[in-house]
Amino acid sequence: MAENAPANPLNNAAPVTELTAHDKTGGSTRFAPRGRPVITGVNRVGLLALYMKEVRRFLKVQTQTIWAPAFTTLLFLAIFTVALGREGRMVLGVPFATFVAPGLIVMAMMQNAFANSSFSLLSGKMQGTIIDLLMPPLSSGELMAGILAAAISRAVLVGLAVALAMALWPGVSLAMAHPWAVAWFGLMGALLLATVGLATSIWAEKFDHNAAVTNFIIAPLSLLSGTFYVIDNLHGVFQTISRANPFFYVISGFRYGFLGDSDIGAGEHVLAAGAGLLVLNLALAAGVYALLRSGWKLKS
Repeated sequence: MAENAPANPLNNAAPVTELTAHDKTGGSTRFAPRGRPVITGVNRVGLLALYMKEVRRFLKVQTQTIWAPAFTTLLFLAIFTVALGREGRMVLGVPFATFVAPGLIVMAMMQNAFANSSFSLLSGKMQGTIIDLLMPPLSSGELMAGILAAAISRAVLVGLAVALAMALWPGVSLAMAHPWAVAWFGLMGALLLATVGLATSIWAEKFDHNAAVTNFIIAPLSLLSGTFYVIDNLHGVFQTISRANPFFYVISGFRYGFLGDSDIGAGEHVLAAGAGLLVLNLALAAGVYALLRSGWKLKS
């Protein structure tokens, strides 16, 4: 009689490998097994969505984020040209306006890269929407890449707007002697400040903290980086201090791309400066990545 007893369905059940759900049309949708990741590798869709979100955020107010910096930088050019560039003053063999224009362009790029990335996470913490960035299936590297890419995009757009405004200014020539240096040092400068801005966004708890970094660190380093002068005119001690400022190498290298000359030195010194900025950016990016992974001041 035992052999005729019905088999226990629990003993003979095959292991479940897929979950099935029925949709409204009567069909079925299969899900991956439990514990098996659905997204493998880079989440390209999520990364693109984050990047587009950040780009659309600053494009919605492009009068403030793109064109206002161009207008402000043009005022800098007008003031310093009138104050220091009269009587045909020449610097590095070119008129003063042509000398100062590249520095103003890359300075505007750097400052706006910082402004964009420093606002990303801080605004979420202040408004209580930080969960919208932390909850989606994005790794720390993807979150960091999306924010930095958007900040660099804003820096490039600001640089183009400033360059367009300066190209219309009488007495300014933006002919490029070394386009590679313009692209490289512009990218390194934007990435440097975007990374610093993201670190600030993680650390800051209110907008006053962000403003403090801008006013007491970013602005002094920008203005004392050789934007309006060559450091050969400074005392030896101040030359040493200037050469310890990474902004100096960004601005001088960027200027080298336009003029073919800078106060860094010959071409091999410019290449060394470009390599040094790359190493610095990689080190900063590694530190910020570690902060994002730890969740410091984001998940606590």
